[in-house]
Order: sequence, then C-alpha cells, then structure tokens
Amino acid sequence: MKHTSIKTPLIASLLTLALGGGLVLNTVQAADTSHAVIVGGQSMMQSKDIIDNAVNSADHTTLVAAVKAAGLVETLKGKGPFTVFAPVNSAFTALPAGTVDTLLKPENQAALSKLLTYHVVAGTLDMKTLAEKIKAGGGKTELTTVAGGKLWATMNGPHNITIKDEKGDVADITTYDVYQSNGVIQVIDKVLMPKS
Repeated sequence: MKHTSIKTPLIASLLTLALGGGLVLNTVQAADTSHAVIVGGQSMMQSKDIIDNAVNSADHTTLVAAVKAAGLVETLKGKGPFTVFAPVNSAFTALPAGTVDTLLKPENQAALSKLLTYHVVAGTLDMKTLAEKIKAGGGKTELTTVAGGKLWATMNGPHNITIKDEKGDVADITTYDVYQSNGVIQVIDKVLMPKS
C-alpha cells in the first residue's frame, strides 16, 4: 500500500491557487495585509490613513461623501491620532427621510461638520483602551469629541462596547480596532447625534 503524505495534495492545491491568480501578492502586500481588518469588503491597511482606507469601504460611501462635503478630508488625513466612530451606510439610511440630502447641501456645511466631528475623539481608543476606561469609570466612561460634545461608552457583555450620544441613543461597535496610520476606526451601526 502506497502512503501519500497530506503535504503533497496541500502543496499542490496551494500552487494551483497561486499560479491561478488566487494568491498573487508580492512581499510588501503580504506584509501589509497580515493584520488587516476587512471592512466593506476591502482590507483596511494600517499603513494608510483614515481617509485612504475609508474610501475603499463599500459600507462607508455615505460617510465618505459627507466628509468630503464637510471639507474634513485634510483634517482626517492629518497626523492625529484620531478615533473615528464610523457609521455604516445603513445607519445613515435609518435617519429620517431627507436628512442626509439636506446635510450634504453646501449651505449646511457647518452643521454637517459638527455632526461628523461629533464622531471623532482625539487619541487612539482601541477596544482594550475603551474597556480599561469603562472599568476605571465604574462601568462607563465619558469621551469628549472633536466637536466638543460628549459620548459615553459602556460594556454590553464581555466583548461588546456601546456608545451613547447626547440624545440618549445607543450605537453598537460592530467592527473593532481598524487601525490606521493616524488612529483607529470603530465601525458603528448608528449615527451619533449631538444635542441641538
């Protein structure tokens, strides 16, 4: 009876994939994607800044359009570090009808900028840091946004952090710790609203 090592078919399968284009990565790409998080169907590269990654996410097209309309591209390409609580497209869709279209009008740039910078906190607040702050705060931590407003982070189970806005609405972080060259993105399922 002939014994065939499991290594032989495994190596053959990997070579087939590689030669067929399934694993065509050069050394630099492979190193860059080793810790990449997939958001909106795309790898978020730690070597890129918040904007350069966000524009590739199919889940954040509304957010990117809003950042451009608000004139915040250069700010979010800046050195930082920033933590961005980034709402997905469905979070914007859940707003009352016409809200996004109204905010994207040039005459509403200041209001749009205030709303978007309400989603940004100075510093790199990854899940571990947020959890430590929540524990130190007795179950809640208050965050001051770039817009000057307040957000509150709490634990909802052992591995889920929620973010409450000034209106009392709560967003779940759905994808944690999307590291960028100038901070971190925490993907959320709702648009955070400051007090009017």
